[in-house]
Parts: sequence; structure tokens; C-alpha cells
Amino acid sequence: MTADAWIGGIIARARRPVAVLAIALASGCATNGADPRDPVEGFNRAMYSFNETFDESIGKPVATAYRDALPSFVRTGVRNFFSNIDDLFIGVNNLLQGKIIDATTDAARLTFNSIFGLFGLVDIASSIGWEKHNEDFGQTFGRWGAPDGPYLVWPFLGSSTLRDSVGGLLDVKFDPVRNHRPVDVRNAMYLTRAVGRRADLLDASRVLEEAALDKYVFQRDAHLQRRRSLIHDGNPPRDDRSSDGTRAPRVELAPDPAPAPVIVQTPPRAEAAPGPSVGPAIENAPQRVGVTYEPRPRQDYDAILAAAKAANDAEDAERSSPAR
Repeated sequence: MTADAWIGGIIARARRPVAVLAIALASGCATNGADPRDPVEGFNRAMYSFNETFDESIGKPVATAYRDALPSFVRTGVRNFFSNIDDLFIGVNNLLQGKIIDATTDAARLTFNSIFGLFGLVDIASSIGWEKHNEDFGQTFGRWGAPDGPYLVWPFLGSSTLRDSVGGLLDVKFDPVRNHRPVDVRNAMYLTRAVGRRADLLDASRVLEEAALDKYVFQRDAHLQRRRSLIHDGNPPRDDRSSDGTRAPRVELAPDPAPAPVIVQTPPRAEAAPGPSVGPAIENAPQRVGVTYEPRPRQDYDAILAAAKAANDAEDAERSSPAR
């Protein structure tokens, strides 16, 4: 297939998502959502439909061809190369968040992999225990206390929030790939990074299609939970929200009632035959009018019970014997 034919096929595939975008914008922008986190759900669903159509028409086929054409070690090298570039501003964001140790690790990863890992193609730093982090300007704003803002879905870019959209502008502005020259090399790097990332998500997208009843809601909730977890480094505070996004009312619990007293009904005491006294079975039982508490037994309780039983048995035998 010639290059012109390949480009023509891409353009033909692009017509469908463009048409879907136009229809979605006309029908979905005025619709408000029931979830307060997603006040422009109609717009977002329109963008989600456009992105899904574009992905089915162009993104997924290209990513599948990329995965099938290149061996695994080549794809891993490409992934590591761009991941190494990302470590530069991951370290900057960790520094802005006050995480000095993590920022130092990021700088060490970037230096070590660039020198000894063939410009990042080999991730030697991870193999020696230097953890790979995931930070961006949106997370930095979140650590500084900026709220999420409404949930948004952008064409081609996908899920975001108002805060993360502002942070994303800074991510793009300072992206080393975007600022690389010459432009032809930059564009090739852009395309390769995008296709590689989509290829890494092929299995995840299949799971999404098989598991979710409403893919839009599933992806929205998963995205918001993941961003919340990233901002708090995997340990987010408790969020008392119900499934529709509203904050659940707090329920005041009544104090536990006092335990009811244990009522012990003592059976009639059998009269023992005259003989050696075996002593009372219970001592020091508290006395209170109307309430009987379970008493504390003596430590020789078993011996006393055995003696009382023997005395009762002797009395029964005497009564059953014929009179002399």
C-alpha cells in the first residue's frame, strides 16, 4: 500500500467521528447531569461518544497494528524512552509538592537511565529499586488544596476535571517532546508516544467493554477515584459520597443502652441429711431489692457440689429403705 493510499484511508475513517462530533454537540450540550460532580454530563457524553468513535475508527486499529508489527522488546524500549523524559517534570512537581526525597529519586532516575540506559531505552533505575513516580501539575494543584471542579471530557484527550485541565495546559507547555526541534522529529515523537500508549491500553479497553453496563459512568468514576488516589499518594481521605455523587447525611448514633441485669432463678434447696456441714455454695452475693445478680462461686465449688450430691443421694436411699 502506498503512502497516499494509507493517508486516504485514514481521512476516510476520520469522516465518521467528525460527523458524530457535530451531531453530539448539537444534541448534548444543553443536558445537565444528576451527579453534582458532572454538571455538564450531556456535553461530556457527546465528547465521550466522539472519542469512542474516533478510537474505533482510527486509534485502536493503528495501535493494534503497532503492537502486532513490533516485537515486545522494541515496544518496551519506546515506552521506557518516553517514561524517562517524563521523569524530568515529575521531579519538578514532586519538588513543588514538598516531597524532596521523591524529587531526588526522580532526578537520579533521569540521570542514571539517560547515561547508563541508552538515553532511557533501558530502565536500569527501576531494577535497582528506584521507584517510578506519577506526578503532574494537576496533582500539584490538588496537593495545594485546589478542588477538582466539574468533571470534563475533551475531544481526543479524554477524561479530566477543571483543575486537571488547567494543570494539563502547563504539562503541554513544558513538555520536552513538544518543545523539541526540528518539527518533523517532534511530530514523529508525538505520534509514536500516542500510539504506544494506546497500544498499552488495548487489554484494558477490552475489559471495559466486557465489564461495564454504562461505560461512560464506569470510566468517569474510575478516573475520579484514580486521580484522588494519585493526589494523596495512594492513601486518600475518606469520602462520604453516595453513588450519585451527593454527600450522604451523617447519622448520629444513639448511645448503647445499659446491659440488662441477669436474672437468676434459684431452684428450691433440697434439705440435706444431718451430717457434717458442707457450707454454703455461694458467698458474698450482692443483695438488691427486685434484682438478682449472678453470684461469684467459691474456688472449691466443684468439691462442694460433689459433697451436696452425695448427701442428697444418701437421704434418698434412707427414705426408700423399709422402716425398721
